[in-house]
Amino acid sequence: MKEIRLETPRLVIREFAEGDWPAVHEYASDPEVVKYTEWGPNTEAESRAHQERVAEERKTDPRAQYSLAVTLKDGGKVIGGCRLGIGSMESRRADLGYVFNRRHWDQGYATETVRALLGFGFGALKMHRMWATCHAENKASARVLEKAGMRYEGRMREDRFQKGAWRDTMVFAILEREWRKIEAGKDFLRPPAAE
Repeated sequence: MKEIRLETPRLVIREFAEGDWPAVHEYASDPEVVKYTEWGPNTEAESRAHQERVAEERKTDPRAQYSLAVTLKDGGKVIGGCRLGIGSMESRRADLGYVFNRRHWDQGYATETVRALLGFGFGALKMHRMWATCHAENKASARVLEKAGMRYEGRMREDRFQKGAWRDTMVFAILEREWRKIEAGKDFLRPPAAE
């Protein structure tokens, strides 16, 4: 199976390696980082199990899940993770997500990562529609998705019971033709301004 490696001006987004789990655990165990996620904070065992699941996902053919490490191009440090999940090959749609060590927040890395995932999804994977959700209170994540070119499509009220309470979810999406128009108008992978 082909190794996935995406490069942006400041990042390398690659397959997770076995030795990445301590860096993953650092952000996955941080209550502030996982405040708006359905999972976490992780125990060490949960972070190791996540890495094992990711390794198994890579073996599926055709592959439907791409869970990838986000690393700094300068030095290779793992600063976060991202994923692209193909929901339907027939309808050519996929969803994406991301999480970052909070030491690397507010530097534009999330937007740069989403743009790279959109390029991968619409380019190599030939998707028609890509979408993402975020907790309705996660204004920073909503800003990332909008900066990456995705449009706010609506709010699902109390659609998830998460960490002891019902939550609303915001939905963002972009179509291939919209992405191509954005890409044609500027350097799509240019580092964005700080988030």
